[in-house]
Amino acid sequence: MPRGPAPGPSRLSKILANLKKEPKPQLQNVKALKLTMAQRNDHFGARHFAKDDLPRIRYVNPKLEIEVNKMPKGVADTWKPELVVEFKDGSAKTLNLEGKWSSTIFQEVMDLAGGKNWEQWKQERTEAGLPIMDVPEAKPKEKKTATVDYAALFNSGKTGAAAVLP
Repeated sequence: MPRGPAPGPSRLSKILANLKKEPKPQLQNVKALKLTMAQRNDHFGARHFAKDDLPRIRYVNPKLEIEVNKMPKGVADTWKPELVVEFKDGSAKTLNLEGKWSSTIFQEVMDLAGGKNWEQWKQERTEAGLPIMDVPEAKPKEKKTATVDYAALFNSGKTGAAAVLP
C-alpha cells in the first residue's frame, strides 16, 4: 500500500513554536500582571493579548503572578480594559488598553519591564529596517460563489416530473 505525504507538524509542536518565538518576553522586576477586560463582545485587543501573548509571558516567567478578570459589561457600561503591572518594589503601573492591538499592548509591557534583552531586540530590528513588532494581518475571507448552468438545467430533454428530478 503506497504511503501518503508525510503529515505536517503536530499541534503540540506548533504550540511550542509559538511559546518559544522571538522576542522572548522576559520581564524584569515584575511581581504580577492583572488584566481586566469584558467577558464578551468588546475589548478585542485585550482578548488577543490574553490568548496569544500571556501564555508566552507565562512560559518565560513561570513564577510571575498572572490574573485575568473577565467582567460582564452591559451596553450602558463605559469602563475600559486595563493591565496593571506590579513591580517587586511595590510600585504599580496601569496601562489603558482601550482600542489597542495585542501587538501594541505587548510592546508597551515590554517597554515597561523588558530589560536589556528587549532593548537589544528593538535595536536589532531598527537597524535591520524592520518594525519592532510584526503587526498581525487580517485573514482575507474567501468568497464562495456557486455558478449554475441554467441552460443545462432547463434544457435537459426531459418533460414532466422527470425534468425536475436529478
